Amino acid sequence: MSRWATAWGAVDQVRDGRGAPAAFQRLAARARSRAWLIALLGATVLVALPAWGQSAPAAGPTMTIALPGADNPAALSTGLKILALLTVLTLAPAILVMVTSFTRIVIVLSFFRQALGTQSMPPNQVVIGLALFLSAFVMMPTWNQIQTDAITPYLAQQIDQPEAFSRALAPLRHFMLKQTREKDLALFVSFAQDHKPATVNDVPTSALIPAFVISELRTAFEIGFLIYIPFLILDMVVASVLLSMGMMMLPPVLISLPFKLLLFVLVDGWYLLVGSLVKSF
Repeated sequence: MSRWATAWGAVDQVRDGRGAPAAFQRLAARARSRAWLIALLGATVLVALPAWGQSAPAAGPTMTIALPGADNPAALSTGLKILALLTVLTLAPAILVMVTSFTRIVIVLSFFRQALGTQSMPPNQVVIGLALFLSAFVMMPTWNQIQTDAITPYLAQQIDQPEAFSRALAPLRHFMLKQTREKDLALFVSFAQDHKPATVNDVPTSALIPAFVISELRTAFEIGFLIYIPFLILDMVVASVLLSMGMMMLPPVLISLPFKLLLFVLVDGWYLLVGSLVKSF
């Protein structure tokens, strides 16, 4: 408040014509002192910034990425093989699902649940778990052959890694070839634009796997259609009865669901469904 009073007093003196030179001299002196103070602070900051910028990186932590044994090609090759193996292990569940019977089984079970009319019964966990165990049961002869022909000799150091991989792939290819339609296989062989294979054993695995997957999808949809038919007929009968009785506002699905469950239990549906799935392989 004293500064403002002094300033306004100087202004009053100038306005009244009294003490004008002295008042302006005091204001100019104060302005010059503040300007020098601001200039001094700015110079100090400008001098300190380069030194702070040079010393800051040295104070922080550093990280270096290097490949151990880069000078040794053998050690580097082993490291890259381990990295590739870890990458394959992350994709192993998807690979095993697509080259086994899991695709057909889980799709058929999903179709059955929709045809029955129970939205979430059995739950997804039960459906996927049942599909996994049925897939393991169906693929057990193939796994046993892989264990005998590839894994056991490799662990005993009787064969090298490429030979073990080739022996392990042979039973899996045999299983996929049995379930793949020739039409689907010819489609992907033509896409590969390689020479025409003389036998099915000459078909590349990169063409065999997608052909096997779409063949499994076709087979699963065919089985799902056959599962839908009896439940669809029951829905139509119940809808016709309700319509003839004038109960048009009553949902037919609500009435047909108990009859579907009763029919499925009476014919021992799980036995027939699982047995037909396993026999389809």
